[in-house]
Amino acid sequence: MSPSQGQMSMPRVIAMGFARRQNRCHTESMKLAEKGHFAPPPPLPAHAQRVSEALASWPNVHARTHWLLGNETEIDGADFYLGDDEIGHLHLNGDAHVAVSKRVREALVTAGLAKPFQWSRAFVVFPVRRASDVGHAKFLFHLAYDRVSGVEESELLDRIRSLETSNSALA
Repeated sequence: MSPSQGQMSMPRVIAMGFARRQNRCHTESMKLAEKGHFAPPPPLPAHAQRVSEALASWPNVHARTHWLLGNETEIDGADFYLGDDEIGHLHLNGDAHVAVSKRVREALVTAGLAKPFQWSRAFVVFPVRRASDVGHAKFLFHLAYDRVSGVEESELLDRIRSLETSNSALA
């Protein structure tokens, strides 16, 4: 069926998904119940797979398929949840999208430790392409895990400052 016959194109479906959550999209991640049907996480590129396997082994983390927004037939990566709260996901290209608070996001971006995610202020982006990216990706996901676990934001910001300081000392 063509778009003119009533089927919407994928960009339109995605836009509608964002529009339905426009008030929330920029401030928080999706809850587990909003993510669609369960399927096990797919295989990812080698270094992203190492991150995926590590996250799936953390206490109480639920790993599952990350569906293309608006299309539960198209796999787009692996999601990671602690309870009902998303800590982030890894895309099939190895990009990590990590759920963080606004202040943690600002600190990570300012320190050059992650990039802002263009569609939501609730995430940062970090590409996992090399073996040397694995540890940093796990650090970012650990910030999200600890935030959901109730660790104070000030402690998370201290960890970022400590990493930033140690990185600048090595330069």
